[in-house]
Amino acid sequence: MKIAIYTLGCKVNQYETQAMERLLRARGHEIVDFSAAADAYVVNSCSVTAVSDQKSRQALHKIRRERPGAALALCGCYAQTHPEDMEGLDVDLVAGTGDRMGFIALLEKAAEERARVTAIDRAFDRREFEVLPAGGLEERTRAMLKVEDGCVNFCSYCIIPYARGPVRSLPPERAAEQAAALAAAGYREIVLTGIEISSWGADLKNGLRLVDLIETVCAAAPGVRIRLGSLEPRTVTEDFCRRCAALPDLCPQFHLSLQSGCDETLRRMNRKYGATRYLQSVELLNRYFGRPALTTDLIAGFPEETEEEFAETLDFIRKCGFARMHIFPYSVRPGTPAAKMAQVPKAVKAERARRASAAAEEMRASYLQGCVGETYSVLFEQPKEGRFSGHAPNYMEVLAGTAEAALHNQLRNVRITGTDGEILTGEILED
Repeated sequence: MKIAIYTLGCKVNQYETQAMERLLRARGHEIVDFSAAADAYVVNSCSVTAVSDQKSRQALHKIRRERPGAALALCGCYAQTHPEDMEGLDVDLVAGTGDRMGFIALLEKAAEERARVTAIDRAFDRREFEVLPAGGLEERTRAMLKVEDGCVNFCSYCIIPYARGPVRSLPPERAAEQAAALAAAGYREIVLTGIEISSWGADLKNGLRLVDLIETVCAAAPGVRIRLGSLEPRTVTEDFCRRCAALPDLCPQFHLSLQSGCDETLRRMNRKYGATRYLQSVELLNRYFGRPALTTDLIAGFPEETEEEFAETLDFIRKCGFARMHIFPYSVRPGTPAAKMAQVPKAVKAERARRASAAAEEMRASYLQGCVGETYSVLFEQPKEGRFSGHAPNYMEVLAGTAEAALHNQLRNVRITGTDGEILTGEILED
């Protein structure tokens, strides 16, 4: 049958959708665009904010209205964390964030019988990592490899631990197998992803930690670029940096989760570090990798945040010199401790987000300008604006060559000659 999947949220959701598509194709089904006619539609939901929940409901209502004869399924974090909402949705199958193989069998049954089925487990009872096929879409040069699931940090603004359960890790030997298979399939870059990859190995009880996994994956896929997902600052130690710097295929781009540069705000967030520890991580990465691209997330206007606390954060992010920042005004997530705190007015949150964004743009422009004159190995992906677009190891986008050149999935050395907005431009060097 024809099946369409609409995905909201993080890279893990994207990964799991790709895995489900591969599994469905292997069972003889055809994957079609979500706007096309299909026998079954799946919404793989996110629940990081109330707005995410709303987007899932809107997608479900739209499909039910436009394709009344199709089977309709909801899976993902929204279904897992808000089962009470499901009664009001005209959906044939409701499942959570676990057992994707079981979900596919239930989807086939729902499409055939059209009898409502609800299959939501207790996330905190999960102990095994569900191994799914790694990969990307056929035309892509970059593949994702999910190595971890779950989180036990319980940040005061976040509902994801309730959606995903405890930490479960992909065993290193399975990670090596999947990385080697991706390399054999022609992928030139692998992104290690998970809900909280810094906790990889905590459940294996064998002393292995994330840096051990990174070394294992690099050894299994020599010559393939390895990029890391979001890291907690506690991961970045002297040993971590020393060992990672010795890996020639590891991309020098590190997304260090920040959220605030003020210790008092971090305390209310229930983050497991302070500004001083975070800055130590930044300094270590800069020392071992020269000029890495450091990226981060920031929440503006967290509950009870004062103007003085926000000013501390502004000063702090400038000390870090980020190459790119994702800045969000705080959004209330019902069911979390932060939702019960005194809220900052919406206009104040928006104004602080604008000020933080202005500082972020200055830092980004400075980082890009510092790339001019450097030579990078660029992994080219697709034509863009009359040239070919790709990414350097630091994940900065680069335009070079011509759109007619056969550069897809090639690694070529490029000397950076300038910047164009948020993009680097350059000249391909002859081999």
